[in-house]
Amino acid sequence: MVKEGYYFGVPPLALGGVCFFLHWYVTAAMLVFLALFVFSFFRDPERVIPSEPGALVSPGDGRVVVVTDEEDAGRPGKRISIFLAVWNVHVNRSPAAGTITKLEYRPGKFLAAMRERASLENEQNVFTLSTDAGELVFKQIAGWIARRVVSWKKQGDKVVRGERIGLVRFGSRVDVWVPKEAEILVKLGQNVKGGASVLARLPGKAATSKLSETSAAEKDANLTATGKRS
Repeated sequence: MVKEGYYFGVPPLALGGVCFFLHWYVTAAMLVFLALFVFSFFRDPERVIPSEPGALVSPGDGRVVVVTDEEDAGRPGKRISIFLAVWNVHVNRSPAAGTITKLEYRPGKFLAAMRERASLENEQNVFTLSTDAGELVFKQIAGWIARRVVSWKKQGDKVVRGERIGLVRFGSRVDVWVPKEAEILVKLGQNVKGGASVLARLPGKAATSKLSETSAAEKDANLTATGKRS
């Protein structure tokens, strides 16, 4: 569990204990249930990160709700959107190895994360990731319930595939933009796991060159990626 879980879960748990000693059993039970839900929401399970060259992993747990052609700054590509329900793990991970060349926070609305407009209009963090295969873009998007996007990284940071990069609180969405040459490996309605499920494969150069993920240095660094955030 990430430390945010203690911030949100301990208060209702402690208040529930007080209510129990005051014999307010129904209220105590509700508060304890709320605390357990919060602890579950902020869970942070270990994941086996795929080592396949050119593979792009999911930045979050959830269900694929959009796979569509989309341009990014005039570049043709594809967007994959994943909806995270409140029962999903909400720790987000980097889809590939590289350097975060840009991290932009965009304030916005809190439309239901299932809605198509959420990708453009909701509060979000937009990561631009430079890899050996070119630039990728992925987003943390707040939803109707989730009203805070949290990044644990900053511009200039180097990340490895599957490394923890942040979270969105209480229901949200993540988007990944990939170049048009990428082979999409997921379908609408498919459930995916952050850091473990492969969303797409980068062809040619990405699959045959040393795309950071396949270097010996990253294999060592992946030990860190699978560990807890300090």
